[in-house]
Amino acid sequence: MKPVAFSLSIAFVLILSYASGLHAENAPSSGDSDDYHPSIGQPGKDVVWVPTPDALVTEMLRMAKIGSNDYVMDLGSGDGRIAIAAAKDFGARATGIEYNPELVTLSNANARKAGVADKVKFIKADLFETDFSKADVITMYLLPKINLELRPKLLALRPGVRVVSHAFNMDDWKPDQTVHAAERHAYLWIVPAKVAGNWKVNAGKEQLELSLDQKYQMLSGRARSGKESFDILEGRVNGEEVRFVMSGAKGERREFQGRFKGKHLEGKVIQTASGKAIPWTAVRGMEHNAQRAALSTTTQ
Repeated sequence: MKPVAFSLSIAFVLILSYASGLHAENAPSSGDSDDYHPSIGQPGKDVVWVPTPDALVTEMLRMAKIGSNDYVMDLGSGDGRIAIAAAKDFGARATGIEYNPELVTLSNANARKAGVADKVKFIKADLFETDFSKADVITMYLLPKINLELRPKLLALRPGVRVVSHAFNMDDWKPDQTVHAAERHAYLWIVPAKVAGNWKVNAGKEQLELSLDQKYQMLSGRARSGKESFDILEGRVNGEEVRFVMSGAKGERREFQGRFKGKHLEGKVIQTASGKAIPWTAVRGMEHNAQRAALSTTTQ
């Protein structure tokens, strides 16, 4: 992992802040051996170790809507409680990434004790050298600077991957949801599809030129139909789901709901005044003519 400057004074504050509220039942199990007993606040490679309270672990996993088909990767997995809970309580497969080899051994022992060793594994690895591309959910309790260093890698994941962080956010990448439990908080982000750029839109028999600007999951921009132009308002990307309102100078509003399909967008547009819905599709570049012909065939 890249070196991160972390002063002893900040570490001491974090230890006092987060360790003081932990209940006895949140102390980590020693697994199958009494040889290693981690202590709250012990130093690690980049951060001190402070376990996430069990109540918040549950809320983090609920917020991520984890199911039996999900693969969870826990970054800085400590004693393994998040990955183990994902498997034991939600049926997911999970991998914990931890730099401390003693914590890795402890976590694998705890997984065996919890009866989920067939679903969970813990490995010693560097976060910045680990492949996250197969994960459906990323969980972490790191530090703001490490979150920001990981942010480009997280944003490069496929649309719809859920990222959950205990305590620390992602600066100007605002969370999609926040939860509070055990006097602490956690944040959720859903990796957005990349839909910025110029699109050719067919909405029923109408053709539009659409220009979208994107900042993380937020959308803005302009649309044009002939000589008439429209503002793009209330735009948002939720994984592959895309929504925005097209507002004209005369006050007319149309709500576009759709999904990113890799190379094109498709969905329905709702006239807010009448409630009438018609299909719409959008493509980039040379695909426009072929998509327009296909839409014409399906709507006749």
